[in-house]
Amino acid sequence: MALIKQHEHEELEALEKYATLEEAKEAFTLADEDSQKDYIVEEIIRFHGGGELLVEYLQNGSVDKRVATKIASVISAMNSDEAPIEKIMELLKNSDAYLRNLGISMLRDFGDSIKYYIVKFLIGDDRDLRIFAINVLGDVNFAESRDMLVELLEKEEDVNVAMTAVDYMGEIGELEDISLLESLKERFNGEVYVEFAVNSAVSMIRG
Repeated sequence: MALIKQHEHEELEALEKYATLEEAKEAFTLADEDSQKDYIVEEIIRFHGGGELLVEYLQNGSVDKRVATKIASVISAMNSDEAPIEKIMELLKNSDAYLRNLGISMLRDFGDSIKYYIVKFLIGDDRDLRIFAINVLGDVNFAESRDMLVELLEKEEDVNVAMTAVDYMGEIGELEDISLLESLKERFNGEVYVEFAVNSAVSMIRG
């Protein structure tokens, strides 16, 4: 076993350093051994834009699970100011459950640093991004998730956004939130699904 590890170490030592991100990208494409890919991932992250490139590899499904896990660990070790957090958040839209879970794991590692992006989406004009931000809150589950959803529900006028939040409130809401939830029936009067969603959330809160 020791001889095998020594051989692998010697192989990695023989691997070249890359002067540019493009060189590292080409080498990664041509590499056929996991140990080589692991090494090149460590090289790619050194370059400006390397984090974005690695998330793209995850997003398009061009790497196997072992290399994907390596990429996630390398990105999680990045400084949060430099990490491609918005791109990582996009992984939560991926149809592959394994990649979604990797995305959630990385976001959790960045902790409070991702709140800026969630708030940015929650207060934005794009309805789809508001829904996406709510789903991220549900997946990452900050201590402040409930407060953020309450604040959104106090003024949200889009029924789809509001009902996405209501679904999560059923899981993390408190008894004091019930009056706010009940008020949504009046705000969205005539929307059949609203009454069902609110009643379900209230029932879950009451236990």
